[in-house]
Amino acid sequence: MLKSLRVSSLYVLDQDQAVDFYVGKLGLKVIDDIPLGYMRWLTVGVPGDGDRSILLEKPGPPSMDENGAAEVRALVTKGRTAGSLFFTIDDCQKTYDGLVAKGVEFSEPPTNRGYGIDCGLRDPFGNFIRFSQMSDSFVEGKWEGTPA
Repeated sequence: MLKSLRVSSLYVLDQDQAVDFYVGKLGLKVIDDIPLGYMRWLTVGVPGDGDRSILLEKPGPPSMDENGAAEVRALVTKGRTAGSLFFTIDDCQKTYDGLVAKGVEFSEPPTNRGYGIDCGLRDPFGNFIRFSQMSDSFVEGKWEGTPA
């Protein structure tokens, strides 16, 4: 029986640059940074969000051979690995303004949508990130997009 989802992963080309972005700019915290010899197990997470973490994985062994890693690196460079993160926040405009002040570039400014207000960006490796301030009606299951 499944119990929980603890780790999800995103491909990054440079783990130190990923820490600079995810920790230094977005405000996540390093949970694990373990040199294993064959790879670096580097996870980050939202402070106070329990056991959930994101593995910032450099393409390569043990999850794939060098040919596969080269293919994945080429896709990462083009922003086509389909890696995505969706963060919920309390105040979209405030989060947006704070991150812009830190030099984060957004592809989508805060926009009011049926489920709330959100904005989007890509990390330095092309992974898509959204910040969403969910409306009370969405949280309660009463927004217009909820099936009858």
